[in-house]
Amino acid sequence: MSIATINGLNLYYELFGNKEAKETIVFMNGVMASTTSWMDQVHSFVKLGYRVLLHDFRGQLKSDKPKGPYSFKLHVEDTINLMRFLGIESAHLIGTSYGGEVSMRMAIDCPERVKSLSIINSVSELDDVLRYFVSGWLNLAEIGNGELFFNGMLPSIYHESYVKKNKLLLEKRAKAFNETPSSYFEGQVELYKTFLDDVYMTNELFKIKCPTVVICGENDILKPVKFSKIIADHISGAELITIPDCGHVTIFEKPETLNSILLGFILKQSL
Repeated sequence: MSIATINGLNLYYELFGNKEAKETIVFMNGVMASTTSWMDQVHSFVKLGYRVLLHDFRGQLKSDKPKGPYSFKLHVEDTINLMRFLGIESAHLIGTSYGGEVSMRMAIDCPERVKSLSIINSVSELDDVLRYFVSGWLNLAEIGNGELFFNGMLPSIYHESYVKKNKLLLEKRAKAFNETPSSYFEGQVELYKTFLDDVYMTNELFKIKCPTVVICGENDILKPVKFSKIIADHISGAELITIPDCGHVTIFEKPETLNSILLGFILKQSL
């Protein structure tokens, strides 16, 4: 377990690969996720000689959960200071959902730190449906009942085919959420508030100049393809890739397909 004191709080992080590696991948978590969520991707990149950095944002599972308000700029500041602490000048960013939104903010504000950008199931603005989804999660997090929380958010993030194939696993995970400490839900509340208040950045996406790929599950009902199209349309040269039979949690639902896309894209930037 590695902890760095960054901006006055403890951030949990994990570092993989050879410290002499020429290039680093920084994975950015989805809002309910943690560093363990990326393991299907991490090992593929390490095998190819990349160094990989993972961390929980402030408010997430193993990092401190101070009172808000947070902001995407604050997450970026935390991430850059963590990179500086570890001697990492710049990196390829891969972010899913909330982590994709932090990654875009970082590419807008600190372009010298970002070699390439891989955005998965993310948005640069809200519509009313998405706002209602996340407001519902916020209400469930405030209640603090683990199983109720998990089952309440499940239909909006997983595609039907994944649910059918993994029904027993999902039921087991729902039960396991009953063991989740209350601090987890306190952090979730702050993160949802940040998303609802601060995700608006469409009008700044033109500032992103690094190579960018935008990836979305074709059947994502939480953050539908239209949002990925908005992002790709506003970033010069961005590639847009949709994955069939896939909902919001692409890193779990289609890990092999996702890995092929990410590896091909980043290897191309590394030549």
